[in-house]
Amino acid sequence: MTTGLNVVAAILTIGFGLFGFLAPAFTAASLDLAPTDSNMGLSEMRASVGGLFVVTGAVVLLLNNPMGYVMLGVVYAGAALGRFVSVVLDNPPLVKALTFGGIELVLALWLILANFNKTT
Repeated sequence: MTTGLNVVAAILTIGFGLFGFLAPAFTAASLDLAPTDSNMGLSEMRASVGGLFVVTGAVVLLLNNPMGYVMLGVVYAGAALGRFVSVVLDNPPLVKALTFGGIELVLALWLILANFNKTT
């Protein structure tokens, strides 16, 4: 069961990343990010919300190693931490921020707790 859920988490990671990678304007709008006079924002979406997650998920699947899944969990833990700090400091739309943060937290907890004891 652990292996199946690990694979699902990695595939979800790739899927989330594909939105940022292939549809950065859609992703930016979904995240309430406003366009500017520069296309640098689209570049950032493709890089940090897109390519980073696509490649991380793909490599974790390729390696198929418990420590890889733990590290993917650490990535999600960092995202959840940033999201929850933002709720306190930045006053983002609460439901959206808590929904994204909750998904990130669940993925982080699963990937870390289910795989850490299997690392050597």
